[in-house]
Amino acid sequence: MTTQNRKKYSFTTTFGIAVILLVVMLFVSILLGDAKINIGTIIQAVFNYDSSNQQHNIISEIRIPRDVGAILVGMALATAGAVIQGVTKNGLADPSLIGLNSGASFMLALTYATLPKAPFLLLMVAGFVGALLGGFIVLMIGRSRSDGFNPMRIILAGAAVSALLTALSQGIALMFRLNQSLTFWSAGGVSGTTWPQLIWAAPFILVALIILISISKQLTILNLGETLAKGLGQNVTAIRGTTLVISMVLAGIAVAMVGQIAFVGLMVPHIVRYIVGTDYARVIPLTAVLGGLLVLVADTLARMLGEAPVGAIISFIGVPYFLYLVKKGGRFS
Repeated sequence: MTTQNRKKYSFTTTFGIAVILLVVMLFVSILLGDAKINIGTIIQAVFNYDSSNQQHNIISEIRIPRDVGAILVGMALATAGAVIQGVTKNGLADPSLIGLNSGASFMLALTYATLPKAPFLLLMVAGFVGALLGGFIVLMIGRSRSDGFNPMRIILAGAAVSALLTALSQGIALMFRLNQSLTFWSAGGVSGTTWPQLIWAAPFILVALIILISISKQLTILNLGETLAKGLGQNVTAIRGTTLVISMVLAGIAVAMVGQIAFVGLMVPHIVRYIVGTDYARVIPLTAVLGGLLVLVADTLARMLGEAPVGAIISFIGVPYFLYLVKKGGRFS
């Protein structure tokens, strides 16, 4: 068996195990909670739903939307982080650390202030516009003509821009009495996810993932170096711009759904690259699955701990990992 075949087999096995773990965790998450529910009841609720059955209502209207929302958000944030890290060659990049999440939250606060009953589609658009605003400012500050995207400059710019946008969000919340909504987005949580939100968000997230997988070869080459990519005839500007915009779409939708959740897009891509290398045809699918698994596990723990903030649980792991990466100089795993 050649080295290439061994790598393919390793990816196939790893991806299969990750998908199985995700499915098993989904069932476990639906089972756990204040209401006692068994697997048979879950199957009945899915295939033979009875609106008069309270357990069926809990499963179909609360737990399944919440868990599917957690998976989609994890996929979106982790994949966005992987792409941003590859495009900017910055191992410390994460949607929350380069202004995407805070920018999305700022626009969401502004939207709620001006349109209190805004539909979810408008909130998704606002989240994307805000992520685009925050990310563009940070990346422009962090980029120089001499050395491209400087990792430390991006992180410092991200901290400053995020602080500014967060302060503006809080100012809007105080002025328009949106403190409760702002607290939800600051803490991050999927408890309020509904089917209408999933119906709007899921197609955008899945299409974005499909597009990124379809251009994964170009991403892999770009990750090896801009000079090499240009030498192979790639339109580096177009690839970089397209992938960054898609990443901002993913981050904006995630924030619109559940608020600010940090470090998912930082940790998962590093773990995936350690396992399967830097080929983005493998990195993106595995990152999406493991990102969904991470947020699902964190949300299940949050539920068992009395609805603790999901963002706080992930940060409990993410902050030490971020400091570890800083000590390493932000190098890729």
